[in-house]
Amino acid sequence: MTDKKGAPAVVRNTFRPIFHFYPESQIEQLRERALLLLETHGVAIEHEKTVALLDAAGATRASNGKCCKLPRGLVEEALAATPKSVKLYAKDPDWDLELPRADGTFIMRTGTGAHGFIEADTGNCRNMQLEDVDIITRLGNHLDQVGFMGHPFVNGVPAPTADIHGFGRLITRTQKHGWIQPYDFKNVEYLMRIAATAAGGEKSLRERPIVSCIATAFTPLAFKPMDVEVIRQAVRYGLPIHACSLPSAAGTAPITMPGVAIIAAAEILAIVVLAHVFGSGVPVVATPLVFSLDVRTGRALQSSVEVLQGTSIVVQLMKHGFGLVTHTYGTGSDTPAPDAQAQAEAALRAQLVSLSGADILGGVGQLECATVFSPIQAILDNEMGAMLNKYLQASSVDDESTAWELLKGIEVGGNFLAEEHTARHCRSMFMPGVYQRVDRDSYEADNRRDVLDSALEKYREIMNRPLPDPVMDPDQIREIEQIVRAADADVLADD
Repeated sequence: MTDKKGAPAVVRNTFRPIFHFYPESQIEQLRERALLLLETHGVAIEHEKTVALLDAAGATRASNGKCCKLPRGLVEEALAATPKSVKLYAKDPDWDLELPRADGTFIMRTGTGAHGFIEADTGNCRNMQLEDVDIITRLGNHLDQVGFMGHPFVNGVPAPTADIHGFGRLITRTQKHGWIQPYDFKNVEYLMRIAATAAGGEKSLRERPIVSCIATAFTPLAFKPMDVEVIRQAVRYGLPIHACSLPSAAGTAPITMPGVAIIAAAEILAIVVLAHVFGSGVPVVATPLVFSLDVRTGRALQSSVEVLQGTSIVVQLMKHGFGLVTHTYGTGSDTPAPDAQAQAEAALRAQLVSLSGADILGGVGQLECATVFSPIQAILDNEMGAMLNKYLQASSVDDESTAWELLKGIEVGGNFLAEEHTARHCRSMFMPGVYQRVDRDSYEADNRRDVLDSALEKYREIMNRPLPDPVMDPDQIREIEQIVRAADADVLADD
């Protein structure tokens, strides 16, 4: 199936409940202004060869000499050429992911970029270490809603190559899809080499991209050489690109959320264009990650009411206004611990984002505005994701779903407990893994054990499971270790 421009049409579950923050007319207004902003203001790109490619494709230079104006025709051409679906391959084909999902549900990913790690058993927070990647991947391997994982920021290794150390560790310890988040220009090539080694070679990586990567705009409306290089290398290796905008309301973006949505959309569309002029055809996943500043303190916020509103708007815009697969933070909190506030903010965010149509809910386990990772929070986020995915799987209305024949014959004072219809459907009901359903007497007898206690018990049970067989050949692991050492020698020599 294709749309009127010949691009693959977006497949949606017609029964999925969707929350539309704005009516279609206002989404169209935001869509038009994002296109107009690119056409009249443009984006600054610090990469002369890429600017030359844009010039050849029809872009023009702004009077300030810094920005490339992207005409509507070029943007729409790039959108039409961009796949409207994506397959995130895994080393284990059972974990291959196709988006959008046919049943209208979403997948989740672990949080990235966190510098801190909250120990599950003690609740103490410390710097993230390389060994903590083992915990995160071991946990993520057993969380059924987590479809893929990104590497966190690790300490105890050279800071300029922390991304290479973190990704090298992660990719050797999971069968799921991996996510690359480069920290510097020179690191991109080393990260790609690690990915190719893990896949069994460049040819195998192109055939089954077991990783995808993030390319991020430098808000407002600019691109650093590193992120242009990420796009170029992703196209070279055939990797899906998570086109990321990181607007911060009242900082790098307007304080009002419709303005945030326009700048986020413009930056994501610019990445679509860049991928197109590099000759890609690779999938581009719209990845708006919205923040705001607390105007009293200047602190960055991830879960304020305004951010939740802005995220909902921009997800609707990118998903329904431009037809792109969409990825954003689906969990997370501004509080530093997995407390009551964290659960409330994560639940509100996940519900709004999933109902707005996001295909990927990121940020599993992250707290304190995406700066720390908590295994306990990750387990609770996974449970919440399972509940929401169950909610999104709405059934059609027919004789079976309405139990129509039973309803017509029910006697006064009767019940449905012993009916065959109940037996057929009872196993489809959601059964919690760590959320509790206990009576008061049992609660008191169990020393008022709560959901955090249940999550800790789940964490310990996962950590005590036997380690699986190695996820890749020992020769591949040794080659990845050699690439990491080569990166240290090369990158650190420049410092």
